[in-house]
Amino acid sequence: MTSINRRQCLSGLAAAALASQSLGGRSSSAAEAAVESIATPRLRGQAEHVISIWLGGGMGQIDTFDPKRRGDPKAKVAGAYYDPIDTAVAGVQVCEHLPRVAALMDRVTAVRTVNHDVIDEHAAATNRMHTGRPVSGTVQYPSIGSVVANQLGAVQEGAPPYVLIGYPNVTRGPGFLGAGSGYLYLTDTGRGPAGLSRPDGISSDRQSRRERLLETQRAQVADRFAADSKIADYDAAVAQSLRLAGPEFSSVFELDREPADLRNSYGSEFGQRCLLSRRLLQRGVRFIEVSHNMNFINGTGWDVHNDGIENQHELIRDLDQSMATLMEDLEAHKMLDKTLIVITSEFGRPPQFDGGGGRGHQGSAFTCVLAGGGLNHLGAFGETDELSEKIVNDAVSVPDFFATIHAALGIDWAKYLYDGDRPVPITDGGRPIEKLFS
Repeated sequence: MTSINRRQCLSGLAAAALASQSLGGRSSSAAEAAVESIATPRLRGQAEHVISIWLGGGMGQIDTFDPKRRGDPKAKVAGAYYDPIDTAVAGVQVCEHLPRVAALMDRVTAVRTVNHDVIDEHAAATNRMHTGRPVSGTVQYPSIGSVVANQLGAVQEGAPPYVLIGYPNVTRGPGFLGAGSGYLYLTDTGRGPAGLSRPDGISSDRQSRRERLLETQRAQVADRFAADSKIADYDAAVAQSLRLAGPEFSSVFELDREPADLRNSYGSEFGQRCLLSRRLLQRGVRFIEVSHNMNFINGTGWDVHNDGIENQHELIRDLDQSMATLMEDLEAHKMLDKTLIVITSEFGRPPQFDGGGGRGHQGSAFTCVLAGGGLNHLGAFGETDELSEKIVNDAVSVPDFFATIHAALGIDWAKYLYDGDRPVPITDGGRPIEKLFS
């Protein structure tokens, strides 16, 4: 990394100050960013793809990746619901229901000190964990998936840059970046998107005739509305849809091409989504979000109020099997160092048990997980107190966590995006976890 001497730093400070003054003081934040960009070396990872696993409902860190002393829900004694086990990293433990992931923790970092101030409302917290910002009445912020799609595009031509395996939601959307940075969503691992699948009874010849007619219409509209950016965005979406409806991309959904032993190793429907994600990466998709809680196999998903916690272990074991198999499969294909696996949830869970034996919400300290992606993994980063309730050291804000993801992909985490002519910091002032890049 290039060092900066005192004269260079002072010159940069002066230039930033002059820039601020020339705009009547209105761009002090831009000036500060300019100074920071001079003084801070840019961290850059080697990841090319992201698989983001979303645990909607609120994964309890004390019952998974940040285990503490055992509690007692019946006696209302605060603490963990399960016993801890050792991992491949000395001094780092996880819940007893994560044995396969425990053996792979040298390729994983459980970031145990993520925090935000949204605790009482799932939707607002979900928005925070996708956009990195509070809900705004003036700016529709893009999700991190859309930002990555916007900055890097697809890895290979003809593939969508951003795929959502779950149900569409505005929190996952492109915001002010526009439709071109949006997602393609899937709800079925056995076939492509319903809107891109050819209906029964439509032959190849008939499909070709339709496409020729559509091409004529597209050309006429393009000439008539040449200056309309929304028409151009729509036409680009049509063109991409036609590519994705073709046999080359559609073949990615043929999971039965994979060995039966591998499919069985991935396990549940969630595991099949993870397998599909690996196949989508090979086809050139950049960013994939996979929802884990769609089937509520424990009755409530990760939202373990009251007695929903009694079968939480089923959910944790399911995550363990599918995530471990995904990591091993990516490694076997020499893709793990190029693929950053991210596990997030809208908030964590407190150590206390509620009236029904379950847990409430906790945004002040919770765990998000990073794996692969060529990072210098530590097993765990950050420390919470004896009940995983308060942060002891190395707090990581949501913007910091997002900046780490961007840096791992080689995206400048301090740059600005633009909502029209309004500059918007890409991570709201976040800074990457430097120890993961050393």
